[in-house]
Amino acid sequence: MIRVILNNILRFVFLLLVQALIVNRVNILDGLMLPFVYIFAILMLPLHTPRWLVLIIAFATGLAMDMFTSTPGMHASACLVMGFLQPHVQSVLSPREGYEFTDKPTVQSLGLTWYAMFASVLTLIHHLVLFNIEYFKFEGLAMTLLTALVSALGTLILMIVGQYLIFNPKKQG
Repeated sequence: MIRVILNNILRFVFLLLVQALIVNRVNILDGLMLPFVYIFAILMLPLHTPRWLVLIIAFATGLAMDMFTSTPGMHASACLVMGFLQPHVQSVLSPREGYEFTDKPTVQSLGLTWYAMFASVLTLIHHLVLFNIEYFKFEGLAMTLLTALVSALGTLILMIVGQYLIFNPKKQG
């Protein structure tokens, strides 16, 4: 149990630093794609994490990102919405027999199809909330939606590639 907590804390710190120090400084597609890899810390929480704890971690993650980027409340709001909906998305995607206690929200544990659906829905929700808060006008709604879709796709690709690079399938299970 201590190891799981320590791994999640280290993942949280590492992803925030990667986002703030590297990813935020990269200009992809002339600013159309803005991947937010820090949300991977929320998506990687164990499946049986209590809902109240998911909300606290999601809020803390977003708040930490807000401090790095000087965007008061934007990331915290988007992460909180994503954290609130995460258990609902998990229940919709749950297998007939339910989740095993040892299942992790990873490609290696539950498969690429499950993870792609799980992560894409939550990533898209996060990005839609974030970009709608940022732009907050109807004039550029099409551009906001396009930016959210392209950014969510870029984030999803980075998270899936990251799992194949980080996790050793032989250690899983």
